[in-house]
Amino acid sequence: MTTTTDLSAGRRVDVAGIDTFYLEAGAGDPVILLHGSGPGVSALANWQHNIPGLAEEFRVLAPDVVGYGATSRPQDVRYSLETWADHVLGFMDALGIERASLVGNSLGGRISLALAEQHPDRVHRMILMGSPGVGMTVTDGLKALRGYEPSPENMRALLVDYFAVDKSIITDELVRIRYEASVESFGAYRAMFFDERHAGNDLGITEEQVRSIRTPVLLVHGREDKVVPPEVSWNMAKLLPEADLHLFARCGHWTQIERAAEFTELVTAFLRG
Repeated sequence: MTTTTDLSAGRRVDVAGIDTFYLEAGAGDPVILLHGSGPGVSALANWQHNIPGLAEEFRVLAPDVVGYGATSRPQDVRYSLETWADHVLGFMDALGIERASLVGNSLGGRISLALAEQHPDRVHRMILMGSPGVGMTVTDGLKALRGYEPSPENMRALLVDYFAVDKSIITDELVRIRYEASVESFGAYRAMFFDERHAGNDLGITEEQVRSIRTPVLLVHGREDKVVPPEVSWNMAKLLPEADLHLFARCGHWTQIERAAEFTELVTAFLRG
């Protein structure tokens, strides 16, 4: 049976003291969608085009990871890969989810890798979309993300120049939503990547760590990705014991938006096993 939800609304759950906002739709095996780390990002901004299709077969959950979106930002939190992975694991525990498949966009992909490495019994299958990994370099796109200062003009330039090949998807409404969200969360965003008390940039992974991951993986990348080079996914495909790789042509860092229908179909087929 399929259920749907109004994606303009959401739910909240306490995750070890963090008031966590998430979207939920559908029924069946659980699939958790993890967003990236760009300014103004949220579960809704990342996944609104994919949740309805995936929810036709799965129970889909998309949280705002701590530091982003409508999830609370505790004053004493230390932003790091460990913190984000613990938050996702705690989210699963809070909702009584023993095992789930993970779909991770960019930072969300790196969080997924950490969970598959450290808690392999909790991860069924994994889709890594434009995810950092072995061979990751500091690209011009990544520099632009980290150097962003909130303004509608800067947000438009960031999205047009670095995220999408098809510029028509960068609508005034998308720019407005991302800009407003970036203003609200900018303090946390700057802290996690520039404050020495935090470790938001420590996302490296070794070849040995990658080879140890036995979870079935689908790597998805846009050929024209300016934020995470597609060569990173090729490196990971050669190292992960159970990995397939799909490359989208004429596509940037947003495969789930630029090629939404095809992406959703591809992910659905992989999750079916």
